[in-house]
Amino acid sequence: MNNVLLVDDDPTNNFLNQRLLKRLDVAEQIMVARNGQEALAILHQASTAPQPGYPALILLDIQMPIMNGIEFLQAYQQLPAARQQATTVVVLTTSVDAHDLARIATLPAAGLINKPLTPEKLDLVLRLHQKRQEEAGH
Repeated sequence: MNNVLLVDDDPTNNFLNQRLLKRLDVAEQIMVARNGQEALAILHQASTAPQPGYPALILLDIQMPIMNGIEFLQAYQQLPAARQQATTVVVLTTSVDAHDLARIATLPAAGLINKPLTPEKLDLVLRLHQKRQEEAGH
């Protein structure tokens, strides 16, 4: 996998997730955004770069300032279909709010994983990504 984008406002979560991804050699590049707005800016920049570095996987928190994960997913739905198909979005959350969970189910997320990310949960994320890529014909 070329790129992974971590979207979380907690620097400790980002540090631990980056360490896990690097240790398991999951991605060549790991990008970090502290909220959905930063993540959208990174996606826009990646899609216009000479060598597109569009993330294959986005690990998305729900509770963030400025633009939360649900707002990000709503904006993400407006991106071109080819970009959406090239990327797997997995929600990482501690939220047990029934309203949040029901809303996520209607948005373009391949799955929902409870924090913290562990090697076993990362394996599940990678299987979700693989399944999504097969369904998209990649």
